[in-house]
Amino acid sequence: MTDSTSPSIPYGRLMHEAVCGVIREVLGKVAREGLPGEHHFFITFDTRHEDVELADWLKERYPEEMMIVIQNWYDDLQVSEDGFSITLNFGDAPERLKVPFDSIATFVDPSVEFGWRFEQTDEESNGDDPSPDGPGTPDDGPDVGADDRSDAPKEAEVVSLDTFRRNH
Repeated sequence: MTDSTSPSIPYGRLMHEAVCGVIREVLGKVAREGLPGEHHFFITFDTRHEDVELADWLKERYPEEMMIVIQNWYDDLQVSEDGFSITLNFGDAPERLKVPFDSIATFVDPSVEFGWRFEQTDEESNGDDPSPDGPGTPDDGPDVGADDRSDAPKEAEVVSLDTFRRNH
């Protein structure tokens, strides 16, 4: 018989920590060795997180959520226990970003059909309730393609990753 007063097992928090560990390991390998093959990442994060660091103009443009793409052009990727820092190109304007793992909402590598979405619940508003989600990105919120090499800043378009899925 179980004691209803004992604390429950925090599966959401444990899964969150495990997936952050996977992301940390993947980004650490990329920082050391570069992106292998066709791998690239779409990472959406909460720009309101207290430890996110980005240029004021980016915070103004993306006051709640931002998607970055790590693919063709990035520089100085550094990974720590708590997050990563990277320099990305925004219309020929290199900008340094610091993204804590706790601020990440989605992490997608469409080249291998891997995607994870961290869900928040009313009870766990700190992102401790992740759920697996096939390759995909949120259908709402601003997105930015950080690999843009054009001279003029562009509005990013929402990318549907359904086209990357294989029909089995």
